Amino acid sequence: MVRANGAVSLRELARVVQTSEVTVRRDVRALEAEGLLDRRHGGAVLPGGFTRESGFPQKSHLATAEKTAIADLAAGLVSEGEAVVVGAGTTTQELARRLARVPGLTVVTNSLLVAQALAHANRVEVVMTGGTLRGSNYALVGSGAEQSLHGLRVSRAFLSGSGLTAERGLSTSNMLSASVDRALVQAAGEVVVLADHTKLGTDTMFQTVPTDVITRLVTDEPPPHDDRAETELQALADRGVQVAVAGSASAGRGRQDVPMPTPRRAAAQGGSQPPTHLRPTTAPGPRVADLAPRRR
Repeated sequence: MVRANGAVSLRELARVVQTSEVTVRRDVRALEAEGLLDRRHGGAVLPGGFTRESGFPQKSHLATAEKTAIADLAAGLVSEGEAVVVGAGTTTQELARRLARVPGLTVVTNSLLVAQALAHANRVEVVMTGGTLRGSNYALVGSGAEQSLHGLRVSRAFLSGSGLTAERGLSTSNMLSASVDRALVQAAGEVVVLADHTKLGTDTMFQTVPTDVITRLVTDEPPPHDDRAETELQALADRGVQVAVAGSASAGRGRQDVPMPTPRRAAAQGGSQPPTHLRPTTAPGPRVADLAPRRR
């Protein structure tokens, strides 16, 4: 599985071989000792330091439950009438399926999969970038994609990637994808990273978003006894990243592990905005049509 996918989570391995994560973790340690793979937070990757990028068919079957939980939580950050950018990835595709229920939304994306998920949404406007199609992840990349984002201003960007560390931030294995993601970041008032626990502590070739630019991380609960994942989450929080953990009932130091309400749920509770402790640090930006230049 690791050879085919490039990376795999312990949960997925345990499910496939029908055994406990404790047993899988022990076997992964033995395989690492033989040089057959490298351990990462909550999973394993091919040996050699930096991980290679898996194709979409492989990614779509990895950590599916975790991606669903992350997308459910992240969708609560988006309110009616906002303009956002959504990058390419299987987790952002899950997010897009939920954003289809937010009326008056404008979504700018370079992902064909994100656009497809929103194509038939009522009262959701989809704006595609230009660019050259990268078939491995169905994303538009290159100078055309980057130039179409110049002068754009939206409230927030939702991005995924191949790895996330407190030291280096979000990274990916492809140079063209990294360059477009950086352009998406420049267009947004704040940056929300969607990353399941298997990406925590993983570093890949091209940095897309430095840690000090990441406003919020939405992730899933690491497996029990995964001290390294917990350490990485705490390190990100110590660097000023607001951490929201899907499915967690307890809060850690410097972390926000409580559920974020969806816009409809928030309205039912007497307000259209998330509670104060989860409110974005910057006010929502203007609609896409305003096209005010970003000031840094």
